[in-house]
Amino acid sequence: MFDLFDDIPKPDIDWLPDWLDAATASDTMATLIDEIAWQQDIMNTPGGKVPFPRLTAWQGDPGAVYVYSGIRNVPKAWTPAVLSLKTKAESAAKTTFNSVLINRYRTGQDSMGWHADKERELGLAPVIASVSLGTTRTFEFRHTKSRQIHTLQLKHGSLLIMRGRTQLDWAHRVPKEPEARGERINLTFRYVDAAAKPRR
Repeated sequence: MFDLFDDIPKPDIDWLPDWLDAATASDTMATLIDEIAWQQDIMNTPGGKVPFPRLTAWQGDPGAVYVYSGIRNVPKAWTPAVLSLKTKAESAAKTTFNSVLINRYRTGQDSMGWHADKERELGLAPVIASVSLGTTRTFEFRHTKSRQIHTLQLKHGSLLIMRGRTQLDWAHRVPKEPEARGERINLTFRYVDAAAKPRR
C-alpha cells in the first residue's frame, strides 16, 4: 500500500539512548540539582502572566545571550558538572557549544509546548545536543507540513543530537505525563552567534 508520507524524511538526528551509564547519570543528576541556580521564569499568555511549567537555568560563555518566549537569558558561568557534560557532548556532536538551556521537570505535570529552536542567533542549521537525566519522558517531533509525528522516549543518560533542517522542518515538545514519577533534568547545548542577534 502506498504511504503518503514515504517522501517525508525523519528528523535529522543522532540518538544515543545509553550515552551515559546509569551510575554516572545518577551521580551527575544529583550534582546538577545542587550546583545549578534554578529559577522560575514567567511568560505572557492571553490570560495573563503565568509561571513556566518547569524550572530553568542558562549557562554559557560571556556574551552568549539568548532570547526565547520573550525572556532574555544572560548566561551564568559554567558550573563544573555542566562543563563536563558540555565537553562530552561536543565530542559526540563533533562541534563546539557556547551555551546551554537547562530545564528541570519536577513532576509529570511539568512540560514544554510545541516549538522549534530557530531563533536567528542559532543560525539556519543549528546543532543542538540534548542530554536527559532522570525519569523517562516522551519527546515528540511534528513535521511542519505533513503533521507527521515522530516519537522518542528520552531515558536516563541518553543523548539526542538534532542537526540540519530539523528546526526548520519540525517542531518538538515534551507533553505533560501525569503518570510520570520523579524528576527529569534536560540540558540542550547549543552555539549562540552574538553577531547574528537581531536588534532588540
